[in-house]
Order: sequence, then C-alpha cells, then structure tokens
Amino acid sequence: MSRPKPTQFDKTKIVAENRRARFEYFIEDTYEAGIALTGTEVKSLRFGEGSIAEAYAEVRDEQAWLVNANIPEFSHGNRFNHEPKRPRKLLLHEREINRLHGAVARDGMTLVPLTVYFNARGRAKVELALAKGKKAHDKRDTIRERDWKREQGRILRDRG
Repeated sequence: MSRPKPTQFDKTKIVAENRRARFEYFIEDTYEAGIALTGTEVKSLRFGEGSIAEAYAEVRDEQAWLVNANIPEFSHGNRFNHEPKRPRKLLLHEREINRLHGAVARDGMTLVPLTVYFNARGRAKVELALAKGKKAHDKRDTIRERDWKREQGRILRDRG
C-alpha cells in the first residue's frame, strides 16, 4: 500500500536534509515555513553549514518553533554571533498553525523538519512534515521494499 507523494516546493539550494525522517515516519502532509533568523545564521546557512538531524518542531503559545536545529556560529562573526541550538520561530499562517496543533494534540502526530533550503527569492525555508511514527515491522517492510526495488533495477539493467 503506497502513500501519496507530498507536494514539491521550489528548492534552489538545499542546505540541510533529514534523510532519516522518511525512514522513521510515515509522512502525511508537508508544509513550507519560513524561519526567523539573525544575520549570522543566514550567513552560516549560505555556507552550507547546519544540521536538522535531531530537530523537531512544536506549537507553543499559538506559534510554531523549530527546536534543536544546529546552525553553527559564523566563522567571521563577532560579538553579535548567534547561539547554535536556540529555538527558532517558524513563520506560518495562523490557520496552518491551528491545523498542526490540532493534529499533534488529537492524532498523536509529530512535526518533523525534512529539509532547510533557500527558495528562488533567496529566503531560507523549512519543509515541515506532519508525520506518524513507524513501528519496527513497518521499518522492516520499508527496508524489504527498498532492497527489492534495488534488485529490480539490477535485473532490468542486466537484461535490457
């Protein structure tokens, strides 16, 4: 049983990607959110530094926050440099925030950042997924399916 593909956003430069998220979670819905960043954080991201491997998002006080995302200090920054793992505000419409909050509270879903990227206008964005955690047997099925697809590719390549 395959799930529908999530919508694709206009990504020109991907800075950080959470590749493990698609293995650990069933992705139900994706949202594009802006991030409120300081100047040195933007410069670090433009250099391709940053990690969202352990990051998650939460809705607190009717605002969405990106927690535990690591954007290292800018190498040429001075005393105005930023704190690497501070919570960062996500910029979403109020209706989207309410929808995310309801899904997390009612359905036991999780907000997982998939990618941090710059769009065509040069703005830093986060692709945020509303996801449900996989059980161990679901992960085994995913591994089995991935291996079978790889094997199919080998068979087709060898015969064709």
